[in-house]
Amino acid sequence: MTSPLQVMTVFGTRPDAVKMAPVVLELQRYEPHVQVRVVVTGQHREMLDQVLQVFRITPHHDLNIMQHGQTLTQITVRVLEGLDALLRAQKPHVLLAQGDTTTTFVAALAAFYHQVAFGHVEAGLRTYHKYNPFPEEMNRRLAGAIADLHFAPTPKARENLLREGVKPESIWVTGNTGIDALLMVAEKPYPMTDPLLQQAMASPLRTVLLTAHRRENWGEPLGRICLAVRQLVERFEDIQVVFPMHRNPLVRQTATEVLGGVARVILTDPPDYAPFVKLMQHSTLILTDSGGVQEEAPSLGKPVLVLRETTERPEGVEAGTARLIGTDTERIVEEASRLLTDEEAYGQMARAVNPYGDGKAAERIRQVLFEHFGVSA
Repeated sequence: MTSPLQVMTVFGTRPDAVKMAPVVLELQRYEPHVQVRVVVTGQHREMLDQVLQVFRITPHHDLNIMQHGQTLTQITVRVLEGLDALLRAQKPHVLLAQGDTTTTFVAALAAFYHQVAFGHVEAGLRTYHKYNPFPEEMNRRLAGAIADLHFAPTPKARENLLREGVKPESIWVTGNTGIDALLMVAEKPYPMTDPLLQQAMASPLRTVLLTAHRRENWGEPLGRICLAVRQLVERFEDIQVVFPMHRNPLVRQTATEVLGGVARVILTDPPDYAPFVKLMQHSTLILTDSGGVQEEAPSLGKPVLVLRETTERPEGVEAGTARLIGTDTERIVEEASRLLTDEEAYGQMARAVNPYGDGKAAERIRQVLFEHFGVSA
């Protein structure tokens, strides 16, 4: 290729931005051999912007689709219309998107309509439950059906793709770019500005970090999770629970009804990405329904209890870094209590090797792109 490789990257949520930032930064190191155009959809407005600031990435285009109370259909239509116009004008060689958001599925569809190659970062994760997680499982599978280049984070993800008939020569096991981002941030000092988080970090109490926001856990499942947390702080006087509440009002309503005013339970707004990494580093134990946290925490030596019935990230469970426990109150209390009292059980999970990567995924993705499109740099 004599002219620069034209790469368009598209992301819309905070996890998207975190995992695509290392890829953008790696490609930017090789300008002018490659020209990177960063497109954000604004699917998560505030949480997206602060990640861009952490990694010092300035978008070239912002579709700014966020509207209060928007439906999945409205997100899909707005992103598709915005990308349609950009792809018609820009005509990149390849469009890259990450993971399982609605933005990612629509980016794949838009690339297909314009016959632009689509590269799927974090390809091949599966639960094979159509509605769990919803809508992420089908977003990921539909994007995978369109993708020309599949960047699988693990060998198991590659096996999933092969079973679905994806050509082996179009799949590369790269590790997960989220680990690249995590290690970049974890090694740097970062001051806490939130008074509640300052208080938590200064406390001599052991910290249990809780994150819960997925659609399938809204309502009764989240109520059971919060009840388990209340029982844990009653049982263990030497712990505090920090719960950064998702901005969704359904999540906040349940959390405040069950945990509001409970001693040693800190309900706070979602911290920015860098403070959240520091909070994970400070924690003793993490309870989460987040996919990204399942991948990140093992790199920090933190055991993870996964508050879901299914996970598209079974590698962590198999490696012993995570345990899939669902949302039953008694089960959560039992599993958390065991790790808070049994040093051997805790140590086994804390020392397990993270199966999700070594921090060099973005470099491998860049190498694949250069080889595939004939870029010599």
